[in-house]
Amino acid sequence: MTEKALRLGTRRSRLAMAQSGQVAEAVSQVTGRPVELVEITTYGDVSREHLAQIGGTGVFVAALREALARGEVDFAVHSLKDIPTTQPDELVVAAIPVREDPRDVMITRDALKLNDLPRGARIGTGSPRRMAQLNAYARSHGMDVETVPIRGNIDTRIGYVTKGDLDAVVLAAAGLNRVGRSDEVTDFLSVDTVLPAPGQGALAVETTADNAELIAALAELDDPFTRAAVTAERSLLAALEAGCSAPVGALADLVADGRVVKEMRLRGVVGSTDGATLVQLSTTGPVPETHEAAMALGRELATEMLAQGAAGLMGERAQ
Repeated sequence: MTEKALRLGTRRSRLAMAQSGQVAEAVSQVTGRPVELVEITTYGDVSREHLAQIGGTGVFVAALREALARGEVDFAVHSLKDIPTTQPDELVVAAIPVREDPRDVMITRDALKLNDLPRGARIGTGSPRRMAQLNAYARSHGMDVETVPIRGNIDTRIGYVTKGDLDAVVLAAAGLNRVGRSDEVTDFLSVDTVLPAPGQGALAVETTADNAELIAALAELDDPFTRAAVTAERSLLAALEAGCSAPVGALADLVADGRVVKEMRLRGVVGSTDGATLVQLSTTGPVPETHEAAMALGRELATEMLAQGAAGLMGERAQ
């Protein structure tokens, strides 16, 4: 007799279905059980408002978490950057698999690079973080660009360029890789130019805290380095008291000497959306061995950033 299928809660977007499908396959291999996708519509999917207006954090997550709490699904897959930084006691992130490429990328008309965009070029993005850093980069390099707020799925955003409404759009490399459209990228933005969102490129596999058997199975998909990195990034975000719609970029990466990993470097940035003011700092320390050590790395950098004036750049406080 075949074991009952595990139910995986996922958003309905093409990207969410693609990344949930990849996790479903991995979970099926680990558990030997079939996994079925249960499609759930979230508030973030149906609202036409800009993310910054509807509160940003949690709008794509709440409906999935409610389905978990009601027992309608056994586990759920989220883009880690969409999850609020405070974790509810009744749920646990059982796995953070190996991270995809965390960088932002640009899709432009005529396959231009960022530095080759014409004067007055219009760049679409729904993210205050991207706007702040792109505008700051343009200012420091004598470029004249305009950042335009947009929303929508990958197809909609790329469509703004192909239809000629915009000169360029900025997207996450990870999403394009997961839906098999990375060949459309015209420029990979260096993290020295645009730091990604905290947790960008990483997935979170969440289940209820009382499901010990499933937690143990899902833990086999966990990547300790990715978990340490995104924990440090999200700790920075939390210590700055910012939601995911705030203009905060962060990236923790491993500093290796040859093949030996020596340390972890955490970089953070906060900026005004016009790019006039940026607070950008980094810190390097031993690779965190525990959750507490990763949290401390983030808090330490946040404290330095706040001392440099980051608080005044956060815009609306996340509630």
